[in-house]
Amino acid sequence: MANISGDGNFTSKLNQALGAPPRSTLALFSAYNIFLSIAACLGNALILVSLHKVSSIYPPTKHFFLCLAVTDLSVGIVVQPLYAIFIMSPLIKMNVNELFTMRRVHYALSWIFCGVSILTSTAISVDRLLALLLGLRYRPVVTLRRVRLVIICFWFISVSLGSIRNSRSDIAFKAASTLLPLSLIVSIFCYTRIFFKLRHQQVQVPQGQANEGEIPLNIARYKKSVSSILWVQVVLVACYAPWGIALVLYVNGIWNDMAWLVTETLIYLNSSLNPILYCWKIRAVKQAAQQTIRQLNCQFF
Repeated sequence: MANISGDGNFTSKLNQALGAPPRSTLALFSAYNIFLSIAACLGNALILVSLHKVSSIYPPTKHFFLCLAVTDLSVGIVVQPLYAIFIMSPLIKMNVNELFTMRRVHYALSWIFCGVSILTSTAISVDRLLALLLGLRYRPVVTLRRVRLVIICFWFISVSLGSIRNSRSDIAFKAASTLLPLSLIVSIFCYTRIFFKLRHQQVQVPQGQANEGEIPLNIARYKKSVSSILWVQVVLVACYAPWGIALVLYVNGIWNDMAWLVTETLIYLNSSLNPILYCWKIRAVKQAAQQTIRQLNCQFF
């Protein structure tokens, strides 16, 4: 392994970064991240099984949800346990070289999985806008093959960011500080466009000329899908925005240890909240999850 002192005096930075919060606070945040890790693993494993059982969601759209669930599950299995150990490192005896390696792995994987989550969430909002604007042309345009290609591109971008996070952190931070607001702007544009398009469509189609109720039924179903995705997007923004603010402050030379501890934990909380949102807002996923739980109860009890 390369000399640790060459990485910006890692040991002194580590002591400064993790030594500031009280020991009781570190223990509390470590325990909380372990709890969130277990919740993310169980919840997203259930969502993955449930999504495979759901046939009412258009397959390309379902692939985006599967991608989100995979990244959230990966956060629960790998990223959060590593983060919990790193938080506890000042309280336990750990080899500095092992701690340094673990931290680098945690940083890289965290940026990869979180980057894919942000890009995929934005792509889902674009997908819903295309479904409204394209109409009957939506299915020929938004195909499973194209969605898979888009997801591969998301992984390539995120892996690239995660790879340079440890070697060129200044470039990675600037890229992340651009990616976050850009994704937010795209999502806001999509939902604003959807809102005005639906409003215009309701004005154009009188209630008495709805083709035997077919248009209101389709619009109602579409509104439910948009509402479900909007909740996922709002929660993601709520969890990532504080970290984005802390990142901008860090790029400008303002550093606060406790702020990083809170904002990074808040990011990982998103992986535990998404399964709850899926079951709450998407009826088909909720029914499939309930069926899966009943089958597990029959097998083990």
